[in-house]
Amino acid sequence: MDIIANCSGYGVIGACEDQDEFEIRNQFETNFWGTMNILQLSLAYFRERRDENGEREGGKYLIFSSTSGALGVPGLGPFCATKYAVEGLIESMLYETDAFGIRATLVEPGHVRRDDPPSPTSRATPLPTFGHFSIKPASAPYSSPTAPAGHAKRMLQWLGDKQPTSAVKAAELVWQLGHCSYPPLRLLLGSFAVESVRDRLRCVTEEIEDWKWLCFKEGGEQGTGGRESGNGGGGGG
Repeated sequence: MDIIANCSGYGVIGACEDQDEFEIRNQFETNFWGTMNILQLSLAYFRERRDENGEREGGKYLIFSSTSGALGVPGLGPFCATKYAVEGLIESMLYETDAFGIRATLVEPGHVRRDDPPSPTSRATPLPTFGHFSIKPASAPYSSPTAPAGHAKRMLQWLGDKQPTSAVKAAELVWQLGHCSYPPLRLLLGSFAVESVRDRLRCVTEEIEDWKWLCFKEGGEQGTGGRESGNGGGGGG
């Protein structure tokens, strides 16, 4: 076994306030714990792998995350939380397992169209475009046509054939990634993924620069929230 691809993913579309504990726990059970279970069951195998010369061979993980693991999406709060958790898990794990030759990539698809051609010999019913999401009926405060909580639901209405990013082409890229000796930590698929994550990182950087004066001063002095050493106090923060 050379590569493990983890594709577990399930989400409920609806405002954070509208989703109950059962729905939120189910999303974590599938998205986070599903990933954690696969890692814990397979890491020992990859750690012990050796090539024909007895050298460490390790292995690769392809962990399907989402652009929702890099930015918040109204209407997908708990789903985003699970993907953020997965991203933190994988990034931390790689520090621990790098010496064993273990590699992992977080695959972050954006909006893609389902362009896989139906098989002429298959009788199977095609999967719905986004069958891994269920839509929660909105409560009154979040039910207006322009409510931000309905963004994810509205997004589904213009996905599919209208997206420039091909699911088949994306799958080909992921296949090639499996044969990459030094794969990236994150692979963004599609122009929406690249542009939206880049915009979000730009906003984070700008906010840090705008507010860094409040966090520290020149010469190592504490910021305005801490006590000055001359007052006999300890640190603040």
